[in-house]
Amino acid sequence: MPREIEPPTVQREFLVQALEQGKRLDGRLPLEQRPFELSFGAELGSVECRMGKTAASEDEVMITRLLEKSIRRTEAVDREALCIVAGEKVSSRGEAGNLLDCASIAAMTALKHFRKPEVEVHGDEVIVVRNLNFLLASIPPRASHFGFSADMQHSPDERAPLPLAIHHNPLCLTFAYFEDLQPILDPTHLEETLASGTMTVTLNAQRELCVLSKAGGSALSVDDVMAVVRVGVERVRESVKQIEDALVKDAAQRVVEVR
Repeated sequence: MPREIEPPTVQREFLVQALEQGKRLDGRLPLEQRPFELSFGAELGSVECRMGKTAASEDEVMITRLLEKSIRRTEAVDREALCIVAGEKVSSRGEAGNLLDCASIAAMTALKHFRKPEVEVHGDEVIVVRNLNFLLASIPPRASHFGFSADMQHSPDERAPLPLAIHHNPLCLTFAYFEDLQPILDPTHLEETLASGTMTVTLNAQRELCVLSKAGGSALSVDDVMAVVRVGVERVRESVKQIEDALVKDAAQRVVEVR
């Protein structure tokens, strides 16, 4: 992969001078995050998150790993609740993603937006709500051996689809570090390129630090880490509220009842 061209020295000096004055090139304050917008697709669980200008990233593997740590390993979703019959049938769900901080918002919003069909289990017979075609299409032929059939369905008018059991809302926040300057939240591509190092913290609204990932730069003290955690908690609370408001607004516009 070709190495990215270093920004010119004059650009570096201008950026550092602005940061020394507590200013950023896009007009934000050092600890100000870009606003994000959420849009929902026709299918429940289909979410797009836009945070400023987005672009394809060569860091896809790193982003995937950090999201896995942030969401799956912290048990944000009750995976046992996805099970219909122990050891036999499990609902599937999808995640969306982009750049890391944006991707974590999109992934958690998609999980909260998704609805699984309600089921009834009568002995070996499973009856599932008929409302998510892609779930029914994923039923393997051998499922009929366990008494499961796409013909055994409730109408969504009878039983509204159910949300996933979300234990908490872990979101990623990335800080960039410059020598002898305060860290900046949600760095732009240029800021990230010129920074001496970055650190991503994954937090929830309960003030729990779920994941910490640091790339490059000098060592940080416990006080340095706790300082950005305190800032991050407030940002996460604001983001979770915006997510909840967007979900409520989307639910009110849907024909099928959303619980």
